[in-house]
Amino acid sequence: MVVLGGGYAGQLAAQALAARTDATVTLVNDGDRFVQRVRLHEASVGGAAAAPRFTDLLAGTGVRFVDDRAEGLDPVGHRVELRDGGTLPYDLLVYALGSHADPLALPGPVQDVSTAAGAARLHDRLADGPRRVAVVGSGLTGLELATELGEHGHRVTLVGAGALEDDLSARGARHVRRVCARLGVTVREHARAVAADEDGLVLADGSRVTADVVVGTVGFAVPNLARRSGLAVDDAGRVLVGPDLRSTSHADVLAIGDAAAATRADGRLLRMACATGLPQAQQAARTVAALLAGTTPEPLRFRYAVRCVSLGRRDGLIQLVHADDSPREAVLTGRLAAAVKEAVVVNALRVQRHPWIPTSA
Repeated sequence: MVVLGGGYAGQLAAQALAARTDATVTLVNDGDRFVQRVRLHEASVGGAAAAPRFTDLLAGTGVRFVDDRAEGLDPVGHRVELRDGGTLPYDLLVYALGSHADPLALPGPVQDVSTAAGAARLHDRLADGPRRVAVVGSGLTGLELATELGEHGHRVTLVGAGALEDDLSARGARHVRRVCARLGVTVREHARAVAADEDGLVLADGSRVTADVVVGTVGFAVPNLARRSGLAVDDAGRVLVGPDLRSTSHADVLAIGDAAAATRADGRLLRMACATGLPQAQQAARTVAALLAGTTPEPLRFRYAVRCVSLGRRDGLIQLVHADDSPREAVLTGRLAAAVKEAVVVNALRVQRHPWIPTSA
């Protein structure tokens, strides 16, 4: 059995598969360290997030680790072609290659924090002192990055095509605006960025946002390996899967995390998030265990409960949501919310070592 991708979903799936089955499991990842993606906004201002080696995370689990990149996938011949020239045969494959910033989402010189390398480049770009920074995208990643940068003295403009209330309750949005005002972060809502240049941002209405650095947090894309290999994918290239997370076109391939077009019972697509990928990883292990036992896999049972947002190191927002991910009015804010968010992030790493810890409400 082969797992492609060592992000939150893939690494947990490899461990859960080894714990639940007697199968031989191989995890393939391009890079030998586990990246805490939910901390990359911290890394952009010098925060040091633990990046354990996969060999340490997997010690004693029986999972074999291969530091390589999957360049080809032959679902008919059941093999993965690696960048370094080797091939890996498989009986079952877990496709968990995640997502990355889409370079086509915003033309021009744009930084990103979707990878460790991107966060490091942004850190280097900001190392000389306070800068004028435009953060494009007012979703959770944009909010976390903008407030982190603001807390470190940068003059930040947060630019969003919609309103904060698109993702947050009225109370939650009010708190975010108060924190941004305190940190000197200017919030531009209903402002769609169309291009970046050396002087900042160009907006759809022709106006500009002056900035030394532009960071994009919108327009995430997935690798094109699944599409190139003939797996059924949606318009974005995410693998189409059934309720048990098996590919709709190839039953011996499961897809999880950002690269999977998994849906809820009502047919709505699950959003790209660590909170989505972790339960899918555990479901993938249950599906494989059922298949190996000759029983019918049960469907993914998943509901949203909260959205956790850090707003710098000393403030935060815990937005309670309905099962369909729409915001409730109830929120938790301030230092207590920051502590809860930190606990959630710590647990996201802890579950990578202990795959039986529940990850879904």
